[in-house]
Amino acid sequence: MSGLLRLVPDEPEPVHDLASAHPRPHPRPRPRWAADPLDELAEELAEVCAAAVHPDEIAAVLEADGLTGEQITERYGRRDAFELAAELYARVPRGHPEPGPRPDPWQVSPGQFVLRALVFTLPGFGYALGAPFMAGARDGYGLPVGTGALVASALTAWAWNQGFAHRAYLRLGTGGRAAAGRTLMRGAPLGALLAVAVAAAFPAPAGVTAYAAGQALYLAAATVLLVLGRERLLLLALLPTATGGAALLVTDPPASVRVALLLATAGGVLFAAAYEIARTRKGDTPPAGPAPSLAASLPYGLFGLGCGVLTTLAALGDVLRHGAGATTAGSAVIALTLSMGAAEWLLYRCRSLALRALARSVTTGGLLLRVARVLALCVAVYLAALAVLALAAGALWPDGPPPTALRTAALLALGAVLWTGLLLQAFGVAWTPALLCLAAAGAETAAQLLRISTPATAQLLVCGTTAVGLLAVATALLGRLTTHR
Repeated sequence: MSGLLRLVPDEPEPVHDLASAHPRPHPRPRPRWAADPLDELAEELAEVCAAAVHPDEIAAVLEADGLTGEQITERYGRRDAFELAAELYARVPRGHPEPGPRPDPWQVSPGQFVLRALVFTLPGFGYALGAPFMAGARDGYGLPVGTGALVASALTAWAWNQGFAHRAYLRLGTGGRAAAGRTLMRGAPLGALLAVAVAAAFPAPAGVTAYAAGQALYLAAATVLLVLGRERLLLLALLPTATGGAALLVTDPPASVRVALLLATAGGVLFAAAYEIARTRKGDTPPAGPAPSLAASLPYGLFGLGCGVLTTLAALGDVLRHGAGATTAGSAVIALTLSMGAAEWLLYRCRSLALRALARSVTTGGLLLRVARVLALCVAVYLAALAVLALAAGALWPDGPPPTALRTAALLALGAVLWTGLLLQAFGVAWTPALLCLAAAGAETAAQLLRISTPATAQLLVCGTTAVGLLAVATALLGRLTTHR
């Protein structure tokens, strides 16, 4: 292809090719009767003209190349660049190039989520090690006296740490690790003191109160390490408790060994958290952005409270309904905590697959259909993993209620609520899952108090309805183009 023809063709200086923008020697001009110069120009600018969505884009290219009005009239017989561009736009069919591959920021290795699943689950061995210190008199439900204090303290810490972690993550993004460290240094002790005060407000033996205090301190320090991305350090701190829990399968260690193992974990995680906070103060300190509003983290705390109540009812529902003759569903809680690693990995996979769905969709209806399939696939995979874990936990801890189809379905409904709520939070939609989970917790609590149905039936109906609502909101959210920017 040749460059634009100059008025004085005998000059030797080079011209710029419009298609490649590289200088090349000027070719010998053809006679006017030999070819239509407009065809030659259309061939030369074929890629530019095919990709243009308006003739003005072609006119801008012509003017940028230095083509004057006199040259256009002399060579091409058109009045100006706009008339010439309109002619070229009409001659060359549209052929917009396909966009290049879009980088996917949600590609992650599943190994890190296996690690997180372990650090979510291993603290459960602490209850097994501390069981002798909480044994003794029983309340009207057949539970150890002080169970209410332990549960209330755990729910307080769960709700506080969910909202507190969100605020720390915001500070990590706006002000760096130094700003996040300051938030963690203030919020972690305050949350621990609040959980301890709640436990102390309930009548309980000294052993239960001491264990609740240790639990509150552990949860606050573990939140610090998780926010700062120090899961491996947290796993190391949990090794004493994990070792003691494994030893319980073959022996009954004395009380002194149990206390030593629990203190080793609590002391280790507290030291690690303090050390990591101190490190943030020595690192880079970029200018901190404006502190986010406390109200921004409130729905995350409320979501944590709702999820905590739903999980507690799943574990203790039968005992609260039937009294001393019933057993707790501890294996269901173990399965849920173990599944959180798979849940987090599937959150990343869902966002990655949603980006692919966006790239392959040409209409909003097509995008909506594709993201609906993505959501259905991710939920199905998570629930399948949860079902396998529930069966395995039930086999290893056979003291709980038998794993009937109703109980398994109720557990899966609860899992769907937790996963879909976390997905909406990942996209910045916080109030909807918070309010729906709180409503579900209130409905299940009312069903327990009024004895409307069996706990498993109430859980299945309430959590199933809540999960459907959350999935509908998630489908509509992911079906919008602006969600994936």
